[in-house]
Amino acid sequence: MLKKTLNVNGIPRTILVNPKDSLSTVLRKQLMVLGVKVGCDSGQCGACNVIMDGKLIRSCITKMSRVPDGASITSIEGIGTPDNLHPIQLAWIAHGGAQCGFCTPGFIVSSKALLDSNPNPSREDIRDWFQKYKNACRCTGYKQIVDSVIDAGKVLRGEMTEEELAFKIPADGRIWGSSMPRPSSVAKVTGTWMFGADQGILMPEDTLQIAMVQAEVSHANILSIDTAEAEKMPGVHKILTHKDVKGKNRISGLITFPTNKGDGWDRPILCDEKIFQYGDAIALVCADTKKHADAAAAMVKVELEPLPEYMSAPAAMADDAIEIHPGTPNVYYTQKLAKGEDTAPIFEKADYVMEGDYYTSRQPHMPIEPDVGFAYMNEDGKLVIHSKSIGLYLHMYMIAPGIGVEPEDMIMVQNPTGGTFGYKFSPTMEAMIGVAALATGRPCYLEYTYKQQQQYTGKRSPFFTNVRLAADKQGKFLGLETDFSVDHGPYSEFGDLVTLRGAQFIGAGYNIPNMRGEGRTVCTNHCWGAAFRGYGAPEIEFPSEVLIDELAEKMDMDPLELRYKNVYRKGSTTPTGCEPDAHSLPDLIDLVRPRYEAAKKRAVANSTPEMKRGVGVAVGVYGCGLDGPDTAEIDVELNADDTITVFATWQDHGQGADSGVLGTAHEALRPMKITPDQIRLVMNDTSVCPNAGPAGGSRSQMVVGQAILNGCQALVAAAQKPDSTFRNYDEMKADGIDTKFHGKWSAPCTNCDENAQGDPLAGYMYGVFQTEVAVEVATGKTTVESILVAADVGCINNKLIVDGQIYGGVAQGVGFALSEDYEDIKKHSTLTGAGFPYIKQIPDNLEIMYIETPRERGPFGAAGTGELPLTAPHAAIINAINNACGARVRDLPALPEKILAAMPK
Repeated sequence: MLKKTLNVNGIPRTILVNPKDSLSTVLRKQLMVLGVKVGCDSGQCGACNVIMDGKLIRSCITKMSRVPDGASITSIEGIGTPDNLHPIQLAWIAHGGAQCGFCTPGFIVSSKALLDSNPNPSREDIRDWFQKYKNACRCTGYKQIVDSVIDAGKVLRGEMTEEELAFKIPADGRIWGSSMPRPSSVAKVTGTWMFGADQGILMPEDTLQIAMVQAEVSHANILSIDTAEAEKMPGVHKILTHKDVKGKNRISGLITFPTNKGDGWDRPILCDEKIFQYGDAIALVCADTKKHADAAAAMVKVELEPLPEYMSAPAAMADDAIEIHPGTPNVYYTQKLAKGEDTAPIFEKADYVMEGDYYTSRQPHMPIEPDVGFAYMNEDGKLVIHSKSIGLYLHMYMIAPGIGVEPEDMIMVQNPTGGTFGYKFSPTMEAMIGVAALATGRPCYLEYTYKQQQQYTGKRSPFFTNVRLAADKQGKFLGLETDFSVDHGPYSEFGDLVTLRGAQFIGAGYNIPNMRGEGRTVCTNHCWGAAFRGYGAPEIEFPSEVLIDELAEKMDMDPLELRYKNVYRKGSTTPTGCEPDAHSLPDLIDLVRPRYEAAKKRAVANSTPEMKRGVGVAVGVYGCGLDGPDTAEIDVELNADDTITVFATWQDHGQGADSGVLGTAHEALRPMKITPDQIRLVMNDTSVCPNAGPAGGSRSQMVVGQAILNGCQALVAAAQKPDSTFRNYDEMKADGIDTKFHGKWSAPCTNCDENAQGDPLAGYMYGVFQTEVAVEVATGKTTVESILVAADVGCINNKLIVDGQIYGGVAQGVGFALSEDYEDIKKHSTLTGAGFPYIKQIPDNLEIMYIETPRERGPFGAAGTGELPLTAPHAAIINAINNACGARVRDLPALPEKILAAMPK
């Protein structure tokens, strides 16, 4: 042990430390400096940044043996507090620099070090700095962060006042359509937003720390599990196996499609008979400390019988492949697509036919915050589970039978969450921590390492897709045919849904009167498939958008004009045969066209023999809602102090659920002259909030928003007096009028039939993407130099939030196009190994243009936003690469070696 004095945020602290512990561990766990966040724990994300003796360091990789005695350390707490914000923090609030907020303290500390050393940095200086110090953000697209540093510098130099920087509520009091900062922004920029790991440190002394015993093979029979030696290890309270699970020991996949050949009960909580994928949980060690739990986990002996490992859909579909789940075929769901006339004669007579085979990769979500959760029994004997769940009621029903608890005896709570981007649409640790709390009777805490985050959470399901497109001499699309296979990993949850999405969005955005196709969901032994932003659309719109470019090239037609000729207009129908809810795509293309023509000229002018430049375009469309009569419920209550509380499970990936609820409720309550600060939000706790459904499918703003509108309208109507003024709380009570109202809304939609025909979704979002790239001819290395998005997401609730969603979505599209993958289980288990795009990989030149077409089914005309920006930017990048250097890459990611190989020789 070492005795050291550290001056932490101006306060001398003398402590005993283990010299092998990291500075981040000492700051967080000994000194309770919880603004220091730990993401990757390997120096790759910068969430743990602090300034030590004037220098920016990553505290997670700084051992205490290297920290000088008397060192001066500044964390986010030493830069500003909620009631005394630093200009950097004010700028982050004003520009929406904090979305989920997990990386924010590290970025702000990094910015402070930058501005201390360079008071007037350029945008490129800022980007170079964040690249050097490995500050990673998965939410924002980085543009808002650079904007924040620029304006913070102006305030510090006296060129701008704090008042000029701050948001001001418009004179009419209306915040709908404004750029009002999210309610959580102050907590996020000061490091006081309590994420799961922060709450874990503050849990009671008797809390048990969990370590998982995990499979290190992808497919095997379990012969024996021996915990005898492990149980003798120091600090071990209990080691749990499948024998300790009171329920069915399975997570329900909630199979709803009658043609699904599986029963949905295929995912073990703790493996009993088989290993289905690398990382599967076999046992849980519950101990007094994490170190003791990890040491004991290493002593658990598992005897296995290896089985063939099918690591891709084609392998699992082979004739000699055994059934991964005995009794259920590896191809367990098939989805037909049949719209219009039979396509065979159309293709025989068509003037032009283009066909291609395409592959989209197993994209990892890569939030900066690893998965974390805890569970306990409350004073009423109910099991309470805290996690990053973005489907609280959904997960309750998925895990309750497996752990042996009735749903009414469970409470699910979402902690403040450091990004999910969809992976938490699946339960990950919820069932395990629930089992542990039930079996031990004590609070139980589980925090994944980043390796576990990569290896034991779901990923985007790879698609293997063949597409054929027929057109006449003028370029009018006549028919489309497709055949695709979905590698959904070993667990069936939502596997049929993603395959249905493939049928619903192939060729989306275009009036293609005749379509035929078939998709299938395939069980494999690679990582299980989970929801990821755009679920199904980025996988299926990539092949159709690239194929359209190839057809344009064959026809010697401009690819933007070919799209313009065929996009939805009045009388068009979607791939599911219903009318689009807006016809703005021609107008969006008209917005883009002048920029596109200028970009083409710029590409020609700036290309050299060594560096080729090109321009690419793509159309993206996605739906808002879950299929059919998607339903949400909320409560709204007038309080004794005449404030109003909205109770909602509008779960937050970091996308701005708090702003969504506030903006929608305030607009609905404006007749009562309620100000935004009079609206309280109680969110994402099933003990007090009704079931508004999961935060997925870009449904929240439309479906939950309509329920909020419904509930608020009921309150407004009840409070209104005959003279059109409004009762306060005391007057409501005096008149015997209830002060709490229930809001509910169901989408007037129908499920698709067996041929994927119907009106399945509450609404749609439409976008046009334009990208400019530079390709280094000698290496194939590609740089995206600009992205332009023209979007119609209906009437905008909060522009700051919508902008942030689009910037962040297209940034993930850059990674999907060029670098991101989770194929090699070991190599891709880190951020850098999996191709995470840092700031210099994302262009600073990001621009958004909007058309706001009011949606009939949306509250105040709103649609969703979050998934549109990842529908097709990757296709536009791939098209731009071909435009630059003639390299047509059809399988993602387009690594330099693939581009180099595809270049004309």
